[in-house]
Amino acid sequence: MSTVRHPAVAGRFYPGQPEVLMRDLQSYLGVAGEKIEAMGCVVPHAGYMYSGHVAGAVYARLVLPQRIIVLCPNHTGMGRPLAIMSEGAWDTPLGKVEIDHELALELRNADQHLSEDINAHRAEHALEVQLPFLQALRREFAFVPIVVGVSSYEPLAELGDAIAQAAAAHDEKILIIASSDMNHYESDAITRIKDGKAIEPILRLDPKGLFDVVVNEDISMCGYGPTIVMLTAAKRLGAESAELIKYATSADVSGDRDTVVGYAGVIVH
Repeated sequence: MSTVRHPAVAGRFYPGQPEVLMRDLQSYLGVAGEKIEAMGCVVPHAGYMYSGHVAGAVYARLVLPQRIIVLCPNHTGMGRPLAIMSEGAWDTPLGKVEIDHELALELRNADQHLSEDINAHRAEHALEVQLPFLQALRREFAFVPIVVGVSSYEPLAELGDAIAQAAAAHDEKILIIASSDMNHYESDAITRIKDGKAIEPILRLDPKGLFDVVVNEDISMCGYGPTIVMLTAAKRLGAESAELIKYATSADVSGDRDTVVGYAGVIVH
């Protein structure tokens, strides 16, 4: 029997009713500009009411391929440090999305540190909230879910190299999504300064520079690991530039500027 990962945060981070969810997604996707055939992107993963407009601005610009890799941090502490699912499907209010079994196996073969582990995925919201955006834009696609729970640079770079190796073996495009919010729970003013420091190395395609600034400047960017993996892979695959599509903080919605979370949407191509 095929494994189905059921929604963990439908009705909390995003609407659980398909009609309401699709209406909200369409509002966040808005009017798209020129489409970009990207190698990777960074998108936030907070509740849609706070960060959906930033994620939607990115997704509206992407030409979505049939094969997608989604990387996210580990907020729950559950499971293996680098956890992949290589078979089955994920269910959302908009229906099931199949896991790309072939690509997942290729990634496992390319990086011995990747472990088959559903426990890291079962309650994690950061990957789940990306799927409805993809479903709203493309009827059929398959994806590989990876939870990144390591904090040192070397295994992140190694996973990025492994993803590039696997992607390079295919003629068709493969999009690499890094799910990340930016700085957490400081004032709006401090968060915008810290986020600017983190966004700068992302835009110059510098994964080690991102790692160093996050550590040295005490920036609580939860998905710096997935972002480093994505940047490493994209550079190996020939990426030449990155574009900041949209930036915001939770204060833009809540009005509370004392304790905020930052959100950045970036496309790498």
